[in-house]
Amino acid sequence: MSIIPEDHINRDISLIEKISKQDASALSELYDRHSTLLYSVIVRILKEKTEAEDILQDVFVNIWQRAEMYDERLGNPIAWLCRVARNKAVDRVRSKNYRSRAQESDIEDFHELFSADINDIPDRRAMLSSQQEDIFIALTSLPVEQKELVEFAYFRGYTQSELAEYFKIPLGTVKTRIRTAMSALRQKLRHHFV
Repeated sequence: MSIIPEDHINRDISLIEKISKQDASALSELYDRHSTLLYSVIVRILKEKTEAEDILQDVFVNIWQRAEMYDERLGNPIAWLCRVARNKAVDRVRSKNYRSRAQESDIEDFHELFSADINDIPDRRAMLSSQQEDIFIALTSLPVEQKELVEFAYFRGYTQSELAEYFKIPLGTVKTRIRTAMSALRQKLRHHFV
C-alpha cells in the first residue's frame, strides 16, 4: 500500500500525460508540487546548492522532453521524478567538468605555478615535491599551443571537441597536439614511471 494518497498519484499521472502533449501549465504545476523534494535529492548527491539548482532545471527540461517515457507500471510518478533527478545528479558528479571544478581548489596552487613563469614565484616552487617540480618543468617546456590544450583538457575538464570549438581549430589538430604533448611529457617524465 502506497504512503502517497491515490488522488495525488492520479493528479501527477494526469500532469505527466499533459506534459507529454506539451502543456506548459502542467509542467509548471508539476514543478510546484515536487521541485522542493527533487532539489533535496539533488543537493544530497552534489552537496552544492548552485549546481543543484542547475540540475533541477535540467530535470524539468528532461521531463518536458521525455514525459511520454513515464510508465506507471514501473512505479508512481514521484519515484520516477526522483529517479530522473538522481540520475541527472549522478551524471553531473561523474562528468569530467564537474570533477574538474570540484577538484579545482586541490590543484589551484599547481595550476597557478603551471600558468606562470617558474622564475616569478620561487617561494611557491620551493613547496613542490621533486616529482611535482619535474612535472611542472615538463609542462612549461611544451610549446604554447600544446601547453594550452593540455591545461584546458586536464585542469579545466574540456573535451577534445570542446577544445576544437573554443580554440577554433580542427578536431584532428587538437588530437595531434595533445598526443604529441603527452608523448613529450611521457618522455621527459619516464624516470618517474620506471
